[in-house]
Amino acid sequence: MELSDSIVRNSYIYRFVSLNCCVNLNKFASVPLSGSSCAAVSLTRSKRRSRRRELPPSMETPPDGYRRNVGICLVNPSKKIFTASRINIPYTWQMPQGGAGEGEDLRNAAMRELREETGVTSAEFVAEAPYWLTYDFPSQARERINRRWGTNYKGQAQKWFLFKFTGKEEEINLLGDGSETPEFKDWAWLLPERVLELAVGSKKPVYEQVMQVFGSYLQADADEGNCAGQNETKAKVHVKSTPV
Repeated sequence: MELSDSIVRNSYIYRFVSLNCCVNLNKFASVPLSGSSCAAVSLTRSKRRSRRRELPPSMETPPDGYRRNVGICLVNPSKKIFTASRINIPYTWQMPQGGAGEGEDLRNAAMRELREETGVTSAEFVAEAPYWLTYDFPSQARERINRRWGTNYKGQAQKWFLFKFTGKEEEINLLGDGSETPEFKDWAWLLPERVLELAVGSKKPVYEQVMQVFGSYLQADADEGNCAGQNETKAKVHVKSTPV
């Protein structure tokens, strides 16, 4: 699968792609953030979507029957979002996320999950979503997931955090910190609309809300960052094999 606005890497291959991919950030409108002076923005539905999708319920506390979870929106200096493809679900891309222990500080949990899944420790806190978002497990997967965890959850309740990546890309390692089984095989820096396009269906409404909450930050410096490739006429792809 070709990712036209990304840099994709795994343990073996580095792929660099540069294309004309100017995003229209005038689609956004503001809402408040927690822990940041940034305004948030709402992403208009793509005209290509045939049905209007309802946003997930939001709340100040996680509801009963849902696993406490943290989500991480990690952005680079160009305001693109770190996204990775799952090993066990082909062609499915997502932002890092993971369970939070009972009583665990949620921001610390987000930093822990980011480190465990991506190896990243050079990240600066920017903002926290002011409410929880939930999604239900797909019906065909719920029994399998709960059997593996020994639980009976309907889905996950997520608290989302926005971090700015401050390190070098060599720091990103999908083997993580070695404390958990790897979940991802490739990674990319993607524009918000591309993140939504590649998200699995059950998480897509949550992702739409995340883009709404953090959108004003993603909009910053748009004229300089997101239209840098507008004069390019075709993709330039360079593939390099690297030792494990």
